[in-house]
Amino acid sequence: MSSTTPLVNGEKASRREQILTAAAELFAQHGFHGVGIDDIGAAVGISGPALYRHFRSKDAMLGEMLSSISQFLFDGGNARADATEDPERVLAELVDFHVNFALSQPALITVQERDLANLTDADRKQVRALQRRYVEVWVRAIRDAVPGVSERRARSAAHAVFGLINSTPYNRYLDDTELADLLRRLALGALHALG
Repeated sequence: MSSTTPLVNGEKASRREQILTAAAELFAQHGFHGVGIDDIGAAVGISGPALYRHFRSKDAMLGEMLSSISQFLFDGGNARADATEDPERVLAELVDFHVNFALSQPALITVQERDLANLTDADRKQVRALQRRYVEVWVRAIRDAVPGVSERRARSAAHAVFGLINSTPYNRYLDDTELADLLRRLALGALHALG
């Protein structure tokens, strides 16, 4: 999902994906409770009630939105951690992956930060479990790349770096290329400062 028409394997996104993209943008701008089903429908050119052919409720949209990005981050992080045995490269790949995600998905970052509490209990448990698994990928990578760092310290560092990178929706003073370079250098510098 992105602020432009999302593509799936080079094809135009499905109506379901278009709805999730539009809902993410609207939730980011107005908050979950500030957006009605008719607003989401209008954003994709259908009536509000027609959305029920794709999602059972607005809550279900939010649940799928946040679950899918959490799964995407975990899968992507895990793939990068498994792609090489070079600890420095793994850490750099994880930083690049998260920076690219943050720059391309500012609406999703805003929604996750602001509306996580609006998930149903089941969806919140699923999202939190995936988030914990993603953090553990980072903890292992940090400890491998920066010898002598405790697990607790590595976990705190991972969360601090997420905070830095996830500030992108509020940090638009540089173009994306310059901001990506700055975030990468700051994140890696902060992580190596642990040693």
